[in-house]
Amino acid sequence: MIRALADRAASHACDYLENAGERHVGATLTGDDLRERLGVPLPIAGEDPIRVIDTLAETAAKGTVASQGPRYFGFVTGGSMPAAIAADWLVSAWDQNAQMFVMSPFAAVVEQITAGWLRELFGLPAHWSVGFVTGAQMANFTALLTARHHLLARAGWDVEAHGLFGAPPIDVLVSDESHRTISTALRMIGLGAERLTRVETDEQGRLRPAALARLLAAGSGPCLVCAQIGNVNTGSADPIREIASLTRERGAWLHVDGAFGLWSAVSPSRGALASGIELADSLATDGHKWLNVPYDSGIVLTAHPEAHQQSLLVPVHYIQTTPGERDPRAFTPDESRRARALPIYAALRVLGRDGVRDLVDRCCDLATRMAAHLARHDCVRILNDVVLNQVLVQFRRPGANDDDAASLTQQVITRIQQDGTCWAGGTKWHGQTAMRISISNWSTTAADIDRSAAAILAAIRY
Repeated sequence: MIRALADRAASHACDYLENAGERHVGATLTGDDLRERLGVPLPIAGEDPIRVIDTLAETAAKGTVASQGPRYFGFVTGGSMPAAIAADWLVSAWDQNAQMFVMSPFAAVVEQITAGWLRELFGLPAHWSVGFVTGAQMANFTALLTARHHLLARAGWDVEAHGLFGAPPIDVLVSDESHRTISTALRMIGLGAERLTRVETDEQGRLRPAALARLLAAGSGPCLVCAQIGNVNTGSADPIREIASLTRERGAWLHVDGAFGLWSAVSPSRGALASGIELADSLATDGHKWLNVPYDSGIVLTAHPEAHQQSLLVPVHYIQTTPGERDPRAFTPDESRRARALPIYAALRVLGRDGVRDLVDRCCDLATRMAAHLARHDCVRILNDVVLNQVLVQFRRPGANDDDAASLTQQVITRIQQDGTCWAGGTKWHGQTAMRISISNWSTTAADIDRSAAAILAAIRY
């Protein structure tokens, strides 16, 4: 039965993937449609498994968003590469609990090797620790948890034993353009989403070092600074090297959220955006964005391996460690977990260093191409410097006021999503309504950009 089920599922999956490039990019079934098709009473005796797989696959063909395809430009979403998908299927088949070496030597060693490759790609020292988490949210959480441990231990406080009651206060300075996952992580580790100081940013969303310097000089004691590479709207990067110099003067911990922008470090033409990352204390990035591996996949990297592990590990009487071997549980908040490093291993081995570089450069070049196409229209304003893979667009008829521009921009976004040629979402940028186009899919081509740009421009003429 397992072979018949696997063959059936693989057949459905291949059909889905082969058609992803030409289908309507948005879902065409409503929530009510899906509930009608799937919301049967819970069976008493159970159903035939092949019939269940067929029902799921047939419904998913119209009930999913084609984010796997080459013309999905929403939310900085990559599409999984074939080798990464195949590796992820094997992860499910092997069903390894990848928390300890003794539970899966294979998964632990793959993690160790993949961690080394990532350090090499990003130009980080060999002593940095690497954890494989569910996404950038948990990568930020893990990094900031490590920072909390390190800063308070240096101040003579054991936060794991005594909590935050009576602990020395930590000054938290974050970019005014920080992603919401930073606020969520601060809330989860008990430092508060609102008990922080926001640092002024420039017109592209980059943290201003002079503003940070003033705030650092105004305080003393433990301090955490959060910067970013890859503003979610503009793609811009904070000047990490300059920021690192300032934080070291204060003895602050510097965390860099590089959910997608950290991958610019592999590109000779865009690497300046990530200059200085080796001077940070921790980094966070995604695998399921620009590396194009399946969900869920995130990566946390820290320059303080001992603090990383001490902030997470709790002694348990039944844990069996293997001397000299990596226990993945020491680097992530979760215990039971998938062997999520395997798809990353497969992607990196298939791409190689040159392939990762080409993937980043190609997406950035395609973003520039999209901006150039759209900018020719007199109703289009490109709101950002296209330095990475993000294009921020506003649609404004000549002489229109801000309200009219917001209305037209929202109309174009709605029409594009309904049309189905491509998919892009809306955002707010400095009080202006805009369309955000994010290009990070390995399968997107120049033809996809040309076709999508034509559809977007056509939507203006309604």
